[in-house]
Amino acid sequence: MTALVLSIIPAAAVVAAVLTSIVRSVSNRAGAHDSAGVAGQVKAARRRVPNTGGVAIFWAFAALIGAGLVVVRTAAGGDTDGWLAPLRTHAPGLAQRTPEALVLLGGALVLHVLGVVDDRRPLGPFIKLGVMALPVALAVAFTGTRLFTFADAHAGGPWLSGVLTVVWMLVVVNAMNFVDNMDGLSAGVGSVACAALLAVALLSGQWFVAACLAALLGALVGFLFFNSPPASIFMGDGGSIVLGFLLAFLSVRITYAHVPAAAPAMPWHALLTPLVVLAVPLYDFATVVAIRLRQGRSPFVGDLQHLSHRLVERGLSRRAAVLVIVGFAGVTGLAGVILSRSDAPGAILVGAQVLVLLCVIAAIEFAPADSRLRRGTRP
Repeated sequence: MTALVLSIIPAAAVVAAVLTSIVRSVSNRAGAHDSAGVAGQVKAARRRVPNTGGVAIFWAFAALIGAGLVVVRTAAGGDTDGWLAPLRTHAPGLAQRTPEALVLLGGALVLHVLGVVDDRRPLGPFIKLGVMALPVALAVAFTGTRLFTFADAHAGGPWLSGVLTVVWMLVVVNAMNFVDNMDGLSAGVGSVACAALLAVALLSGQWFVAACLAALLGALVGFLFFNSPPASIFMGDGGSIVLGFLLAFLSVRITYAHVPAAAPAMPWHALLTPLVVLAVPLYDFATVVAIRLRQGRSPFVGDLQHLSHRLVERGLSRRAAVLVIVGFAGVTGLAGVILSRSDAPGAILVGAQVLVLLCVIAAIEFAPADSRLRRGTRP
């Protein structure tokens, strides 16, 4: 079954690469290039590069999930010969996840349309946030997806658990949107997070979540062929908020016990796995919001004060800054995988490791710089 799930990755990558090439060509002819921001937003110099790559990412993901649903329904009907043989045992259970898959695709589609509209005609931040909240809340309500769920009990009650889940998902959606500020950055960080969560899903036998993550990972990899520095197409909000929504939803599904029989599969501290895996984009989100609030600015109006920009100010090239941040995300991603399988002492060590890493990042970017380095002279 693991091999079958992993085979989704190259399939999605091929579909995404083909779609990205088509979207890039059509967008260049139509002049659908990077647009100006909302009033007060500070952006890097605009480039004649399409910002429609999210179209390829979303539809590659949707195509693979749709094809997977057809295959599962076929296998559940008894046709499990040949390459479908691994589905013989799991097809009935996967078929029961069809409503959840449709809700996930529906929510992602709404956010994709929102992002595409915003990429063409920038919307106000509160309009975007309000529209974002609707599919997130519906996904939580209709699929029973909750944080802090142990067997059939919700810590704090189902309503509090539901509200906290919506808040978590909105934070992740915006964090992945925030980190989409340099060539290859959001797709690179998102790919690392997908790979880490996919490993956790495979280790715990959560095949539905694993298949979704494999499809998303493949879509991002196919897109990265065109988005790596120097990018010939940008993801745009039509891709970044969809990426955040899918990561947020799947990260919750992967780390809570849905039924009593599943409770022993993961220790309680595995609930913190998404927080560890996504520590780098969440760090960027938290520090940018803090900086903007300290400056008396709206936290939702963009500028050039993200982690990537701060590293460039420290002397890194833009390409190097992207590689360093993706590397940091790789460290926390591996830590998340280890956390999901650790005992309590091991979990404490993993948590300490991630905190030390974030402190080192903060020390590097916020420590006073040598004035001679700022002038470009040697010590």
